[in-house]
Amino acid sequence: MTPDKGVVSRDIGIRWLIRYCLLAALPMVWAITPQCVSATVDSYRLVDPRIGTANDGQTYPVVGMPFGMTGWTPETQPTEDKCLSPYYDKDPKLTGFRGSHWLSGSCTQDYGTVTVMPTVGALKVSPLARASLFRHATEVMSPAYYSVMLDDYRTRVELTGTMRSGMLRITFPAGETANLLVEPNAKPGEGFVEVKLERHEIVGYNPVHRLYQGAGQSAGFSGYFVVRFQGPVAKLGTWCGEAIMPDSMQQGKGCNRLGAYVSLETGSVRQILVKIGTSFTSIEEAENNLDAENNGWDFDGTRRAAETAWRTLLQRIEIEGGTSAEQRTFYTALFHASLAPRVVSDADGTYNGFAQEGKLHQAVNDGAYYDDFSLWDTFRALHPLLTILDPKREEQMVQSLIDKGNQGGFLPIFPTWNSYTSEMTGDHAVAVIYDAYAKGLRGFNVQDAYQLVLQNATVTPPHPDYVEGKGRRALGSYDRYGFIPLEDEMLDAFHHHEQVSRTLEYAYDDFVTSQFAEALGHHADAETFRRRSGNWKNVFDSSVGFVRGRYKNDTWVQPFDPASPLPTSPRACPGSTPFSCRTTCPALLRQSVATQLSSPSSMASSLRSCTTRATSRATTSRISTISPAHLGRRRCAFAISLRASFTMTQVVCRVTTMPGRCLPGTC
Repeated sequence: MTPDKGVVSRDIGIRWLIRYCLLAALPMVWAITPQCVSATVDSYRLVDPRIGTANDGQTYPVVGMPFGMTGWTPETQPTEDKCLSPYYDKDPKLTGFRGSHWLSGSCTQDYGTVTVMPTVGALKVSPLARASLFRHATEVMSPAYYSVMLDDYRTRVELTGTMRSGMLRITFPAGETANLLVEPNAKPGEGFVEVKLERHEIVGYNPVHRLYQGAGQSAGFSGYFVVRFQGPVAKLGTWCGEAIMPDSMQQGKGCNRLGAYVSLETGSVRQILVKIGTSFTSIEEAENNLDAENNGWDFDGTRRAAETAWRTLLQRIEIEGGTSAEQRTFYTALFHASLAPRVVSDADGTYNGFAQEGKLHQAVNDGAYYDDFSLWDTFRALHPLLTILDPKREEQMVQSLIDKGNQGGFLPIFPTWNSYTSEMTGDHAVAVIYDAYAKGLRGFNVQDAYQLVLQNATVTPPHPDYVEGKGRRALGSYDRYGFIPLEDEMLDAFHHHEQVSRTLEYAYDDFVTSQFAEALGHHADAETFRRRSGNWKNVFDSSVGFVRGRYKNDTWVQPFDPASPLPTSPRACPGSTPFSCRTTCPALLRQSVATQLSSPSSMASSLRSCTTRATSRATTSRISTISPAHLGRRRCAFAISLRASFTMTQVVCRVTTMPGRCLPGTC
């Protein structure tokens, strides 16, 4: 191929890539202008943060700034447990207002959070005791502002936020003691809180833990907070578990739950303001972030600034046509797409080194450092979209990925809570990096990026690093056989097996690597990866027209029915939490879900007793996912999603256990 033809080919590829991004991410007709303001559509007013808060949507009505460090949300689930969003539309009570780092729409974990709850009257500190009924009719939701009436306390709470801080405006009723409760949502035995009366502050931290690879281990940092409040203080104290300790100024390790409170002097109907600064590096930096972003007490001004930021982002896309419902869906989706990856560097650019490195770094070129890259979900559309809508931000995100690779040793696959995770398949950082490069973005270290991409594609790290989540899973098998055989179960990955999926995704990543190499003039590398990108053919069975599992001896998996999951022997699920069993178990569809939830041992028995039953008719049955319910301290709580389809009655039972509430032998 001549150089001219190569340039033409790449240009055509780029044009098709852009078309794909637009079609995949934004399936409506729009016009994009540098700073366009729609004359007919108010994009901000069309955002409905309630969308996705029911059933399995896993979104939350967060307020703050686009891609902000901390989002501010009403809290109906006082936990950081996996797969539990802070807020569900069906829940009748609020337990507080949380500074959250939830990955919207996910089944991951919230982390490093703090909850603030205003109450009146007698002091009640546990989440269930202090919870207040509320009505959706009193809620106002938008990207920059939320308000609600706490019915039990006749108290109105309003929320807004900046990039790294939040602000509450609380209107208490007259004549009753007003309390302000602050709780770091730390794991039992962890966390810290302190009342600094002379500064009208409550400060503290909530240690962050890893999930997926290295689950439960320290992530090497905490969520730090400074709560600054107005109003004369009558009483103060802390709590440890259920024990309230008046006049105590500090609470640390050894508590199941802990927090601090102040009670304000009674008086006429009054309104107070509360500001919360956050950081991932220190309490001092949380103070500095608060002072840098919200030094006054202007709630309405803070709200206007946040609204302006959202309007600026949303108005970059102007749509025409469609129903009002479709327009609402469109701009709400754009809102949800603008929450993560999140900024995790402080206002002065300071951030924690990746993967428990133990050092502080400074974001380059007065930029920001980002984390919580759900790359398997976002490399296809979100990052390509950002190259068009917000190229400078995308450059900072790409540089953040490169920084993680330099600090941790390998490009991460799914970096969240500033750690390697080995979550999901593929190695798609290369797709994000090269997509930005192909579109002319150069605000990142291109040479470092290429060396890291090359290393991920060719090197398996030493075993201790590998089990930490560094490097491609099963790269040795992929290289040796040209596919990942079924015998390689990839037990050092969060998702075991998935050999065919990984082969396909690695082949795609190899092709992108070849394009990157070619663009940089590394022609030999380009040819190597271009050839290796053909490995997808090794799992494609032309006799049936489908990709298919394959063994080391080149035989295909049997039996093979592309319309049905591979049947497996019914058995109790081993090992991890959460876990899932594939089984053919029509009896579960007929049994009362309430009965199953009330008897965890019965559920385990049902799973073990499932047997394969073929039917001659197609069956489609569905029971919606039921959120985990607390059934007592010594019982497991389960979330069950059952679905049956195809000609064989297949039921996929997903059982999520709540940590600390599991029966022996079931987790």
